[in-house]
Amino acid sequence: MNALRTTILLAGMTALFMGVGYLVGGTGGMTIAFIFALGTNAFAYWNSDKMVLSMQGAREIDPRSAPDLYRMTERLAANAGLPMPRLYLIETDQPNAFATGRSPDKGVVAVSAGLLRSLDNGEVAAVIAHELAHIKNRDTLTMTVTATLAGAISMLAQFGMFFGGSRENNNPLGFVGVIAMVILAPIAAMLVQMAVSRTHEYEADKDGAEICGDPQALASALRKISAAGQRVVNMPAERAPAMAHLYISNPLSGARMDNLFSTHPNVENRIAALMSMRVSGGGGGQTPRGRVNPIEATPRPGQSWRAPGTRPRPQGDDSSPGPWG
Repeated sequence: MNALRTTILLAGMTALFMGVGYLVGGTGGMTIAFIFALGTNAFAYWNSDKMVLSMQGAREIDPRSAPDLYRMTERLAANAGLPMPRLYLIETDQPNAFATGRSPDKGVVAVSAGLLRSLDNGEVAAVIAHELAHIKNRDTLTMTVTATLAGAISMLAQFGMFFGGSRENNNPLGFVGVIAMVILAPIAAMLVQMAVSRTHEYEADKDGAEICGDPQALASALRKISAAGQRVVNMPAERAPAMAHLYISNPLSGARMDNLFSTHPNVENRIAALMSMRVSGGGGGQTPRGRVNPIEATPRPGQSWRAPGTRPRPQGDDSSPGPWG
């Protein structure tokens, strides 16, 4: 069903792309747009993970730089029936995370430094489980390709302003049609993009809670991430807003209403759905809420919890950093 839905979605986005091309240059423009859409889909399929990670300024982390986080992710991946994904760190104080990769074998989970500092052990595990659910459901490819096509449609619509305003270019509607296209085409692409993201977030919440065995931990993590997201600016996401829907929670400033124009469902609705779940604890090596696994919750002698690659906290700093930094 997910594969069928993905196919229908990409076919619809390609048709929208061709429609914009037709308004820009008639049948010739539609043909060019179709070829361009195929190229865009192929590029996004093979390079989506590299493109997203580069735009977000993420760097890879390994078992040596984050051994406890790596072991936790290994256990959760095994519980989800997935290969171990590559782990990346985003250098931002805003707590957030996203997943990418064209298939479960190429899965990537990226977490922010702020997430590791702000959330406790069980909450971090729940967020990673949510991202693993996206990988397992193959949402990552769909959402990244959709974002790429949506951006390309907006670019083509702007291009039409300069070259599609006359009948000489085989534009069937003339300048009025171009104006309508410039306004409506990006909105249509955005609505499709956001509707896909919102549906996938509810599913990933449910599946992620089952993977980690602790819906309350994920609900608590979402509450903290949403609250911090309103105070802390995520500059990598602000520079590439088309990728915002990939994050577990909207990283951009603005309204967080549960409507057609929001990239994510309302966090309170997501929390309510999670709190109504009944899942047995212990998934992915995690113990029930309130009894954190001591192997993952206790740093080794001489070490302290911190984001991979950051400096130890100075002596005399009594602020609460959370178990990861």
